[in-house]
Amino acid sequence: MDMPNHGARKYTFAELVTSSEGRRWTTLSAEVRSHPVSEMPGLVPQDMEVSLAVRGRHDGWVLRSGAGERQRTRPLPGTLWLSPIGIADTDIHVTRPLMRILHLYLPASRFQVLAEEHHLPASSAHSIHYVAGFQDQLIRELGMAVLGELECETSAGRMLVETCSLMLAARLAHRYGDGWSLQVTPPSTRKLDEVRLRRVKDYVLDHIEDDLSVAQLAAVANLSVFHFTRLFSAATGLPPHRYVSHQRLERAMTLLATGRMRLSEIALCCRFSSQASFNRAFRAAVGMTPGQYRRLFVSQSEDEPA
Repeated sequence: MDMPNHGARKYTFAELVTSSEGRRWTTLSAEVRSHPVSEMPGLVPQDMEVSLAVRGRHDGWVLRSGAGERQRTRPLPGTLWLSPIGIADTDIHVTRPLMRILHLYLPASRFQVLAEEHHLPASSAHSIHYVAGFQDQLIRELGMAVLGELECETSAGRMLVETCSLMLAARLAHRYGDGWSLQVTPPSTRKLDEVRLRRVKDYVLDHIEDDLSVAQLAAVANLSVFHFTRLFSAATGLPPHRYVSHQRLERAMTLLATGRMRLSEIALCCRFSSQASFNRAFRAAVGMTPGQYRRLFVSQSEDEPA
């Protein structure tokens, strides 16, 4: 089930360009909206909202009020706005049309994971500042990674988003939290031992057609998500989502070579939401469409001597 968000209720005049609806993302919700010249009443968000001007413009303003402040921001490319949980926007005014604004909605549960891991206050999700008109390269990179997944679905996109949501929560907590911060620890020399690494790899292969998550793989390794992601990447040279994506690509190639399943069935087996998404991702990785790849194997088998 998708994680819901408040975008439709808050941005009543904005056009929805694309969204994560139907992607089965549960740790983050995302949407791209085009905002006309408009005035909106705002609301009290139940999720942490991060808004990023993907395209932006150098004229016009975004005006908003909240937390006892009146903010006036030039929506330049890369500009960010934070709308924390429980802090109401009393009004929002867009003075010139904005074509592509990425809205990320982060549930309080992602901050709870940080709180449990780093012994932070339980109310940390409600401690983010209400700020606007700033640039943050890391948040922008995380946002663009999510946007890339929105625009071109991959087989392990849900795992990518799961990782991005934790990194985003950590960045917000450390840089924009009120009275709390993450303890920075030196890089660990600890390695993921061969037994646990093999256990995780075997689990991936055994559940390659299931809806895997980083949290599941971390549990198999008996590690926290943070430690597992770092140690697995060091051991394999790939972050978990890319490793799973590679294994699903290998699975798709095997299924295509046998010629027994329809392309739509293979797409579902490899955790794509549609055959079109599967076609785009496969072509980007292999250099040909799934149909072309299958025909290549069929022609090769016909050319083999009896």
